[in-house]
Amino acid sequence: MQVPQPHSRFTKSTPMKEVIEAFLQAYRLKNKYNETYLVAYWEKLMGNSIAKHTQRIYVNNKTLYLKLDSAPLRQELFMAQTKIIEIINNEVEKGVVEKIVFS
Repeated sequence: MQVPQPHSRFTKSTPMKEVIEAFLQAYRLKNKYNETYLVAYWEKLMGNSIAKHTQRIYVNNKTLYLKLDSAPLRQELFMAQTKIIEIINNEVEKGVVEKIVFS
């Protein structure tokens, strides 16, 4: 009589990072994940002084919407928006943000 061999779905172990990446891509959640990451880590990306003046932040169709409570800061960030886009795309992922709208 033969003892049945246990079957494994995967023949080799895969790092958790690769599994999560594959899951996000398979269900087309990668862009939404990157947008959520950007909002959650806004303070880390831009610093405490900018984050404390940010009242609202969200991403829609590769456009970052920022509502700031300081007009001088808004103007300064407006002048540096290409640098901000570069910082975001380097930290999160290329192409997450293509445009910034300030209010």
